[in-house]
Amino acid sequence: MSSIETLLNGFRKFRELYYEKSPGLYRDLIHHGQNPRFAVVACSDSRVDPAIVLQTEPGDIFAVRNVAALVPPFEQDGLYHGTSAALEFAVRGLHVEHIIIIGHAHCGGVDSMIQQQEGGEDLGMFIGAWTSLLREARERALADSPGLKGDALLAASERHAVRLSLENLTTFPFVREAVAAGKLSLQGWYLNIFDGALEIWDPESATFSQVS
Repeated sequence: MSSIETLLNGFRKFRELYYEKSPGLYRDLIHHGQNPRFAVVACSDSRVDPAIVLQTEPGDIFAVRNVAALVPPFEQDGLYHGTSAALEFAVRGLHVEHIIIIGHAHCGGVDSMIQQQEGGEDLGMFIGAWTSLLREARERALADSPGLKGDALLAASERHAVRLSLENLTTFPFVREAVAAGKLSLQGWYLNIFDGALEIWDPESATFSQVS
């Protein structure tokens, strides 16, 4: 079987499940439109698909995926901002109730940022500039524990990256307005897909707490 045939077989299974066994689901989604309660900003990493990890159905989440699950700071410069556009649509168009940032363990994007900060080579035309938005995550991790290195530094930086993206969310005026009106909550999660563990950021205690 060719690699493409694997995907085509997946489509056939999808069609059987959602169009033959449960034909009403997509008919309702088409007729009434999508109305997700959750917007999820997740990494592009193939191992951390939020629909699989969270076991959601079509129409449940509005997913925004990019390298390192990164929310950039608000900029209005007339250029191209895919993640910012998706967030604007989620908040102003879909009126989602929650935005959840999901960082994860062994993130290649965060690792790329660390390698660059430590003098490693640039990986390409776009990755370095994008992940450099997270350089403060490494700085905060080292400020907390100056001796961190290797996997320990990576894990700490990944968690700080989630917090940094949460802070960047609040630089968007439409996000601030929705939060102030009590219509939107912001959450930061850290997924260790290798151990099957999920941690949730608690701003009151300033810690990540693992979901039991």
